[in-house]
Amino acid sequence: MQAIILAAGKGKRLKEYTKNNTKCMVEVCGETLIERTLRQLEKKSFSRVVIVIGYKGKELKEFLSGLEINLPIEFVENPDFDKTNNIYSLYLAKDYLCREDTILLESDIIFEPAVLDVLLEDPRETLALVDQYESWMDGTCLKLREDDSIEAFIPGKSLNFREKDLYYKTVNIYKFAKEFSVSRYVPFLEAYSKALGNNEYYEQVLKVLAVLDNAGIYAKRLAGQKWYEIDDAQDLEIATSLFAPDSRRLSLMQERYGGYWRYPGLKDFCYLVNPFFPPVRMQEEMKAMYGELLCAYPSGMKVNCALAAKNMGIAAKNIVVGNGAAELIRSVMERLDGKVGLIRPSFEEYGHRISKEQEVVFTPANPDFSYTAEDIIGYFDDKDIRNLVLINPDNPSGNYVESGQLRRLFDWTKKKGIRLIYDESFSDFADEKERSMLKEEILEKYPLIYIVKSLSKSYGIPGLRLGVLASADEDMISYLKKDVAIWNINSFAEYFMQIFGKYESEYEISTRKLAAERAWLIGELSKIAGVRVIPSQANFVMIELLDGMSATALTEKLLVEHEILVKDLSQKTGGNYLRIAVRDRADNEALVQALKERK
Repeated sequence: MQAIILAAGKGKRLKEYTKNNTKCMVEVCGETLIERTLRQLEKKSFSRVVIVIGYKGKELKEFLSGLEINLPIEFVENPDFDKTNNIYSLYLAKDYLCREDTILLESDIIFEPAVLDVLLEDPRETLALVDQYESWMDGTCLKLREDDSIEAFIPGKSLNFREKDLYYKTVNIYKFAKEFSVSRYVPFLEAYSKALGNNEYYEQVLKVLAVLDNAGIYAKRLAGQKWYEIDDAQDLEIATSLFAPDSRRLSLMQERYGGYWRYPGLKDFCYLVNPFFPPVRMQEEMKAMYGELLCAYPSGMKVNCALAAKNMGIAAKNIVVGNGAAELIRSVMERLDGKVGLIRPSFEEYGHRISKEQEVVFTPANPDFSYTAEDIIGYFDDKDIRNLVLINPDNPSGNYVESGQLRRLFDWTKKKGIRLIYDESFSDFADEKERSMLKEEILEKYPLIYIVKSLSKSYGIPGLRLGVLASADEDMISYLKKDVAIWNINSFAEYFMQIFGKYESEYEISTRKLAAERAWLIGELSKIAGVRVIPSQANFVMIELLDGMSATALTEKLLVEHEILVKDLSQKTGGNYLRIAVRDRADNEALVQALKERK
């Protein structure tokens, strides 16, 4: 069996990466795409590799001549690479197709060795390698019948995204039997090129063949094997994080701070949301308004604050809406003067927004990082602080100060004239009855309290970026409304607030469902040897590892072996801790099983 690699194109979308070399010479993790592919082919005892070259073909040949690859390489040149498409490149290599069985590849694909194995080990002679369609994929898709025969080739521009679950994306790796090439593909290739020209794609010929009875080609479906097609700089960045060495892959993923929808197989136990809200009906209602929301400006700050006030049951003059809580945290923290009391370990966005000279830090002296209102008062009572930050439940410990204690703390800050920035982003998941302090009576009684809530986290809508800050300090609220942009949230976030009232009871059900799931997860984690679970009232759980494996090593292992991402807390805590988000039962079971198998 031989291999044919199509490598004539310019790769214009990669811009500076292909200015001086061809697309297949772009490096991923320190190795060019072509070198990686050739080394994988070399291990499979191919008779030869035929490379169709064009743009920077001379440079490519010189580069390959310096590689120690014991695999015969032959070249076919496409002199018209800038005027033709890949149908012409394959047309120029048609004589090779007729000589023996062939693996056909495009040069801009990176894949793990198992991808080739899937194709080579299947006894069927002619196959198109495909994968279940995902949102990051571009180009031709297929619809398949149950016997893997091809029902239809669908160009990317013709995809009906309502049917996306029925689509399979071509990986652009094929297995052609010699007889298929001689009797079917090459004759049709020649006829198609002659009739319609050379500025087409070779897949068009397969599309024609697929409509024939006994077309002779079937699909081979991947089942989780990794691959990626690199067309632009963003693709290159994603591919680098997918195929990096194990330790480097973890750091690259952590540097993204989200965007994990680009990794469909990944289970994200790192970032914190409500997996049980919004309900399907609410999502469908938002989808029905998609066109209008996408093409219309959102309302300004005044209208959106009124919407938030209605949902929270407080006066519009006392609330400001943010593009996520992070926008409001930045704005309010940079407004503070004097010393700021902080509790650590905790969410660092607050500390990042003040100077080191302003910090006065309380660190609980126990392995659970737990504390009460009395502990906070006892530590800060003789400190010269003008401001205090409390996240409740705290992140990452899940420590929770109950409402009775909380009111005592509120009284103390009022007596001392201390501004209290109180973040209740996770409080809706606590077990007690009075979970939220976002009440008009609280704001009126304690005018120096600023209550922050990340709706992204508690309402399960991180993609919308919604947060609120409420206070009876009208000067501060007025400043915040002027400090952020007038259109600081988009139309989708505004519409979510507009319709939320219809789903409020379902939101309450979702918080109780999460609390129950948290209890189940804590129970299961507590049964695992070498794992100590810290009590939590949030939508996450912190655990301590006691069996010698470091938190960093386990985080890496879970990502590499199970596609599970958790939060490594070793730097934040100075100990061997992980933070695990509470997800739905299926995902939680997968995590528990992975932790049981960690040794």
